[in-house]
Order: sequence, then C-alpha cells, then structure tokens
Amino acid sequence: MAEALRGLRRASGLSGERLALRCNMSQTKISRIETGRALPTVIDVERILKALDVPDEVADELLRLARRANVDYASWRAYARVGLYHKQAELRALESSSRVMRHFLPAIPTGLLHVYEYAVETLSPTVVSDPARDVVRAVQARMDRQAILDDTSRSFRFLLTEQAVKWQRAGFKTMAAQCSHMAEVNRKPNVDIGIVPQGVHVPGIPMNIFVVYDDRLVTVELFSGEVVLRDPRDITQHLNLFELFWSHALTGEDASAFLEEAASGFMRQRN
Repeated sequence: MAEALRGLRRASGLSGERLALRCNMSQTKISRIETGRALPTVIDVERILKALDVPDEVADELLRLARRANVDYASWRAYARVGLYHKQAELRALESSSRVMRHFLPAIPTGLLHVYEYAVETLSPTVVSDPARDVVRAVQARMDRQAILDDTSRSFRFLLTEQAVKWQRAGFKTMAAQCSHMAEVNRKPNVDIGIVPQGVHVPGIPMNIFVVYDDRLVTVELFSGEVVLRDPRDITQHLNLFELFWSHALTGEDASAFLEEAASGFMRQRN
C-alpha cells in the first residue's frame, strides 16, 4: 500500500509537501506512510486518494487493502502454541502504553480483575479442541499484570453484565472470592466498575467482549481468537456502545454492594 500511494503521488506530479497541504496532514506523516513506517488509517487513505483524484476503481482496491491492514486477527491456537504467557506479556505492554482503558464484559470478568483460582479456571482448556497450554505460567503472568491497577496515572472502566458476574465458571468458594475481590478493586481511585443488572431495559445487545485502549485501538474477543481494530470509525462505534451500556449500569458503591451481595449468594449456596 505504501508503494502504491507513493507511486500515485509521483504520477500526479505533486510533491509530498503539496499533498500534505491538500490532505491537511503533516509532510512527515505523508513521508512515513509512503515509506511504510506508519500504517495509515482508512480515513488517511481516503483523504490521500481524494487529494490525488484517483479513479474510483483504483481507490476502491486501495481502500479494501487499507481496511484489511487495519484489522488483525490472531487465533487462541496460535497463542497457545507459543505459550499463553506471551499473550499476557503483549497485554501488559498494551496496557502500559495506554492511559484510559474501557473493558466491555458481557460474558466474564477480565483478567485484570481475577483472583488466582478463578484465573486458573478461565485459562484451563474447556473442550477437546482446545490446544494444550502452560496454565500455571499463564496464570502467574496474568496476576503480575494486575500491578498496573495501582498506577493512578491510568484509569480503568470495567463494564459487566449481571450474567458475567454470576456465570458460575468455578466453584462456589472461588466465585464468592471473585465477586468480593471485584468489589474491593472498585474502591481504587482510578477504577470504576459498572454492572448492568438483568431486568433493565437496554436498547442494545451485548454481543462481544471488547476493550478500547484510549481512542486508538479496540480488541474484540471471539471463541476462536481476537480481532484488533484500528479504523477510527470502528473505535468510535465501540466507544459509543460502551457509553450506551454504561448509562444503564450500577456504578460506585451501588456496584460494590451488588458484587458483595453476589459473593454472599455464592457463599450461601456453598453452605
């Protein structure tokens, strides 16, 4: 794509500086895109193609290429082959480079909120087609990641459904500990947990787990793997969805009280 965009600019007779002016971009950004040192967003490519007055057929092909380049997919099988702890290291690096993280969790709490025993359950294979993995090492890497929650220069918003809180992925004792732990984490100054209770009318469907890192990247979890989205329009869509569901959630002490009551409910079932 970089080579194609560079070739189109040269064919038009425009300098990098003049193209930058037409696109309202910096000349440095144009140069980085044309040399492959920066991945252009779909919007970047649209602006460049419009400025160069590229024929529709050529523009459509380059826009398809840009959309593919801005979406990454990695399967859990691939992560398991190299070690799931590598995925935890990747997440740690992503979290360390972000200031605001929004987790939408309609199915299960995320790893940053796990107690050890719950993490063991969630990282263990569940069906015969699941690949083997080093669970102990992956769990320890996940627990080590949680230190970032103490960094008050970063903020975390975790939005769960009641189903995610109460889905019994582990035994009663572990579930109770998990709920109590989330109530405690919710009292950190840089953490906000929201819970959408059942019975609340919400004009939307909580289809996928996703995380928005600042306003630059979205990861979406599937049964088979993870998709990474970088197109600003996709990011905006997920930010809007997050705020929609958040507006129907219990937050603050109401959320903590809900979690503590859920913990008590699991303990009663245990007894």
